[in-house]
Amino acid sequence: MSRQSVLACVGAVCLSLAGLPSLAIAGPFGDEAARAVAREQLALTSASDRLDAVAASARPLSRDENTTVASRETEAPDVSELASAASLSFSALDALPPATGDAQWQCLAEAIYFESRGEPIAGQIAVAEVVLNRTRSRSFPGTICGVTKQGVGSGRGCQFSYACDGLSDVMKASAARDRSEKLARLMIDGHPRIVSGGATYFHTRTIRPDWSRKFDRTVTIGQHMFYRPATQVAGG
Repeated sequence: MSRQSVLACVGAVCLSLAGLPSLAIAGPFGDEAARAVAREQLALTSASDRLDAVAASARPLSRDENTTVASRETEAPDVSELASAASLSFSALDALPPATGDAQWQCLAEAIYFESRGEPIAGQIAVAEVVLNRTRSRSFPGTICGVTKQGVGSGRGCQFSYACDGLSDVMKASAARDRSEKLARLMIDGHPRIVSGGATYFHTRTIRPDWSRKFDRTVTIGQHMFYRPATQVAGG
């Protein structure tokens, strides 16, 4: 069936209904029919746009050196695109006013700064997500400072190396400190955790700890690899 552009006129207003079959609207119900056709066309256009958006987000994305996923994963979003979609970038952080907060905010800012200040924005977000994800896991303390300082004074090492390296925890690089503090504020205030894939662990590319073999790698960003507990499959 051929497709033509149709003008559906209601009073002095005419709508172009491209893509619909040619229609002849006449008689006392012509105006009402035109309104119905116009509403239908708008609904179809909106649905088509949504389907296009879903299809675009589901298509395989390219992977580069700084953004990879474990081979066991089928497909995973490009983390740089996720960070962009979340409206976070270094320029966006720089444009925000100085951040303030309590001791928990300070602990998260320090973790971001000391663990990832040289990483891309997605890597810094992922580190913050690991800390916050741990606070919701029964395997870790329930507060941010409890997570970042876990192991301090135990003599058995710390979960976050900077907490036990014997060096000052003063954030001396002002630009990186400001960004870490602003990012910590955003994450605590509820910014979506969409980058790390639910990770509760990470390590640098230069090492391969034994524990990493027990977990599922979710994503690699910059110099860090991120992991979450392996999925348990119930027995039959």
